[in-house]
Amino acid sequence: MEFKSLLAVVAVATLLFALIVWPFFGAVCWAVFIAIVFWPMHLRLLRGSKGRPNMAAAASLTVILLIVILPTAVIVNSILREASIFVGRMRSGEIQIGAYLQRALQALPDWVQATLERFGLADLGAMQDRLLESLGDSGQALTSRAFSIGQNTADFAIGFFVMIYLLYFLLRDGERLAGSIARAVPLRKDHTERLLTQFATVVRATVKGNIVVAVVQGTLGGLAFLVLGVGGPMLWGAVMALFSLLPAVGAFLVWGPVAAYFFFTGALVKAVGLTLWGVLVIGLVDNLLRPILVGRDTRLPDWLVLIATLGGLVVFGLNGFVIGPVIAAVFLVSWDLLASAKQEP
Repeated sequence: MEFKSLLAVVAVATLLFALIVWPFFGAVCWAVFIAIVFWPMHLRLLRGSKGRPNMAAAASLTVILLIVILPTAVIVNSILREASIFVGRMRSGEIQIGAYLQRALQALPDWVQATLERFGLADLGAMQDRLLESLGDSGQALTSRAFSIGQNTADFAIGFFVMIYLLYFLLRDGERLAGSIARAVPLRKDHTERLLTQFATVVRATVKGNIVVAVVQGTLGGLAFLVLGVGGPMLWGAVMALFSLLPAVGAFLVWGPVAAYFFFTGALVKAVGLTLWGVLVIGLVDNLLRPILVGRDTRLPDWLVLIATLGGLVVFGLNGFVIGPVIAAVFLVSWDLLASAKQEP
């Protein structure tokens, strides 16, 4: 009876704690993720500081700020600026995506054009006008959203401070915290160790592997677009990097239609060059670079990563591209542990 009462107290306290932490859920998650990814580097700095944890944690945090957070902020700002310029050129008529696609459409067989006309998809110029009209209609909403973001600048600053502050203590006290969590988990020691190890492995694989691969593929795609004279190469490179987080389809969803446009408009050299670059360079980055970064044994099935990533993005927003695969991995490991426990005498 006393133990059940204790469990009830723990459950209520945990629920209330989760409730007060929820507004900073993203900040806490990213602090944990970054600490796990950079933990090996922190251990080296800890040895270099002769076992002084405060100095090592401060040094690790400084390195993370300089090589990850600040460059990311600069790149995101540049991408947003280029995206704004691109939309402005569309509004002014300088960029006529509908006209470009219409030229490609005219090169298609007659039966394909007839099918598209039947579904009202043949007049791409009108489709672009409707798109721009929709953007115009939503301009007030976007302005309101931007104003809301401006109002919430303090919230962002607080969240960023929480992430950095927590990251420092996770680096400084990470080993002790991991030990405390392992002792508190109501599982056998070997099961707990396997669960925590898989959690850390998948976080490293997702953050270090997926993000690095996506950045490399986006950079290679953006360079190709720059050479071929495609407008907004940094913007399209960022879009390609985003799609690269999805296995199987990935960056092809961006460079594929551009290569098709070049082909149907008679720019065969550009079409063949972009296709070869996309298949032989961008497409092989995942197969060559990911095993070097995370190893083959840590990869989840592509179909599971795709579903977990999309579901994570829907449920958790941008943080979901890491949280989704981590939840999927813990799900698989927990069921595997249950199956192993049932087979034991």
